[in-house]
Amino acid sequence: MTVHLRVYNKASSLRSDGSRNYVHPADVRGRFDRMRNVAFACLTVLLASLPFVHVGGHPAVFLDVQHRRFYLLGATFNAQDLWLMFFLLTGIGFSLILVTTLWGRIWCGYACPQTVFLEGLFRPIERLLEGPRSERLRRNAAPLTFDKLWRKTLKQLIYVALAFAIAHLITAYFVSLPALYEMVRERPSDHPEAFAWAATLTAILYFNFAWFREQLCLVICPYGRLQSVLTDRDTTVIGYDEKRGEPRGKKNKAGAGDCVDCSRCVVVCPTGIDIRNGLQIDCIGCARCIDACDEVMVKLGRPTGLVRYDSQKGLAGEQRRVWRPRIALYAALGVIGCIAAGLALGQRTSFEANLLRLRDAPPFVLDQGRVRNAFEVHLVNKQSRDVVFELSGKPDQRLRYTVSMPRIVLSELRDQRVPVFVDFADGAVGSGERAQLEVRVEGQLVRTLPMPLLAPVRR
Repeated sequence: MTVHLRVYNKASSLRSDGSRNYVHPADVRGRFDRMRNVAFACLTVLLASLPFVHVGGHPAVFLDVQHRRFYLLGATFNAQDLWLMFFLLTGIGFSLILVTTLWGRIWCGYACPQTVFLEGLFRPIERLLEGPRSERLRRNAAPLTFDKLWRKTLKQLIYVALAFAIAHLITAYFVSLPALYEMVRERPSDHPEAFAWAATLTAILYFNFAWFREQLCLVICPYGRLQSVLTDRDTTVIGYDEKRGEPRGKKNKAGAGDCVDCSRCVVVCPTGIDIRNGLQIDCIGCARCIDACDEVMVKLGRPTGLVRYDSQKGLAGEQRRVWRPRIALYAALGVIGCIAAGLALGQRTSFEANLLRLRDAPPFVLDQGRVRNAFEVHLVNKQSRDVVFELSGKPDQRLRYTVSMPRIVLSELRDQRVPVFVDFADGAVGSGERAQLEVRVEGQLVRTLPMPLLAPVRR
């Protein structure tokens, strides 16, 4: 895949000397802009509502790191289930790779939280208070006046409030809304960790959305630099039809292509690139340039699609392939991953019952002709309700079981260690034989734990 070097232009995020140029994208209207606004609204409502919506008695997403309890859409997990994160994270990463191979950086343009909040919240506020691009540029270049001062001051205050709200919303994912409400009402010194987290996150969000903006995508995020290996000439990207558009010229210029070199596609770009220079790492796939160019083409009475979604092959007049070797490979790996995840989830139980030797106890005790082995059963309830556990030894005439707590009621995500003793007459059981401890949940036998017995060795 060919990635062109960016040529400096007046809307670029870089000046000719390499310093940063603050991008002021112009307003644009069109079908892709409407689609993005709908996506932004839906994602914003979704992200804001998850801590409020309860499923199974808990927030839809609640990551209680302090107590190592995790609630996800009604499912309950504890620290022992963290290994399942491997399948979740690799699944997300693999899906992103597949989507990028098929449709380019559609994630960046429509669903990335950076784009959702910047384009859906912060930039609309800037346009509302400071006007369209030309007015903002003119005001920025003018001397400080009361009009300029109050607009920019109010904008920054609103930015701080939004950053504060988003930071506390993110915090609610980890402490729950009731706990967050109590923390806000109390002194910061009562909850120094939560206060430091919320304050730091507010500062980072304000810095990012008020000033850093597109530089996060261009400088920090590695995703754009990966597109050269994630995409190929068959990937659907946003591109410029050079055959149709070149040579550029005014509407009535003889021999000129459809591009009238109005630079409308450049000034609406949130990263300040010129899409006519080819696919670039700065392009986030937002399609604003498509809406802008289509708008111009309609005014000129020419067909739309000079800038459009297409593959590099399609833009070159070649036949695009959807099914190709890398897609077949990704499909095979995806099926294998789904099978592995299904098997892993199938092995997960709603409880844990693990048998250990009793801590700080000798391997066995010989007392008045009887040998006693001491064990400890660690029970964990991984459900979001109270569960009754029952412990009993499997009958054996040679063995006598002593269970300190034969019946235990564990509340959600609680655990309990139960000492269990097995004794037998000296010589009746050889070292290495096993007793059996039966674990019942709600009256149903769910597991039988083997208990390896130790006894004196007779010579």
